Amino acid sequence: MEQRRVYLDHSATTPVDDRVLEAMMPFFKGDFGNPNSIHAWGRRVREHVNGARERVASLLGAEPREIIFTGGGSEADNLAIKGGAFALKARGKHVITSAIEHHAVLDTVKWLGENGFDVTILPVDAQGMVSPETFRNSLREDTVFATVMYANNEVGTVQPIAELGAICRERGILFHTDAVQAAGHIPIDVRTLPVDMLTLSAHKMYGPKGVGALYLRKGVRIPPLVHGGGQEFGLRSGTENTAGIVGFGEAALLALDRFENGDDEKERFLRDKLIDGIQARIDAVLLTGHRTRRLPFHASVCIEHIEGEAMLLRLDAVGIGASSGSACTSGSLDPSHVLLAMGLSHVTAHGSLRLSLGKDTTEADIDYVLDALPPVVETLRAMSPFGRK
Repeated sequence: MEQRRVYLDHSATTPVDDRVLEAMMPFFKGDFGNPNSIHAWGRRVREHVNGARERVASLLGAEPREIIFTGGGSEADNLAIKGGAFALKARGKHVITSAIEHHAVLDTVKWLGENGFDVTILPVDAQGMVSPETFRNSLREDTVFATVMYANNEVGTVQPIAELGAICRERGILFHTDAVQAAGHIPIDVRTLPVDMLTLSAHKMYGPKGVGALYLRKGVRIPPLVHGGGQEFGLRSGTENTAGIVGFGEAALLALDRFENGDDEKERFLRDKLIDGIQARIDAVLLTGHRTRRLPFHASVCIEHIEGEAMLLRLDAVGIGASSGSACTSGSLDPSHVLLAMGLSHVTAHGSLRLSLGKDTTEADIDYVLDALPPVVETLRAMSPFGRK
């Protein structure tokens, strides 16, 4: 079998689209002005920042004024969670989240718990889903803020955000969703989705790293996380990352084009072929995450009687880039908190494999992975401490 190079870790990051890079290049040299300057150099750059804000807003059905650019998804999560909780602390100090959040959310909520707030961390079912009934039952008179991710980065499960948001809206509770994995991959329309805040990140949708955004519904008031010159409507001070913001805008525009072209259907087809093929060719494989309510590009499994890190190294040796879960914690030897929250044992969770497809993934790439993975598993099972008795 001739070796290929197949990158299936798009949940960790995506390559910058050539058109995004082309849009960014002028702002490293020619259009170098500070967008806050009143002279011609600054005014020209400000026009492009405003244009990018309009494009990112259009991806969500939002108004440009509702988009706050940040230094990434994690910063946007912090701004939303700390800002939302502290804005309403006089009314109550109860905050709700789920057990499977990205650490940018989970650790921030836990920090609130260490600083005067009362935190409830909701369980999930075996598919990684938050129950709307459990969510509703967790609300209290002093609940002021809730945050549940739109789609999970490790297992791909898409949450019932519309239902959860509607529950919060009935009770006047601020609701935030981390949509970093979903935005740019599945259509989101905040004109009908009952969310007050939503986080997204450029590098998850073929844009540059180091730039994210927070959708902040018009009329919601939160304090800033970063103080200084008052940029981003006073909510995120610091000279704007102009090239990154322009790249983000271009990436958002291209994402809208992919929706119109039905590219998500192609990804679903390849995702399902990959999942079905793994389960057909390898025994003792557990699909993680919901079978149908999952991101169109996301496949995740636990392969029993195997150690996941060794599997990733072997796959890398044959040209396949994959992961065992969140790239932000890939150096940890601890099993995924997401998989443990879904009820998996430590041993099973250690055999996790995440394969996330991209817009340029081909059927030949999937065939290559399906041919390469079984012998890797067979070899490792023969030598694994998690092997069969």
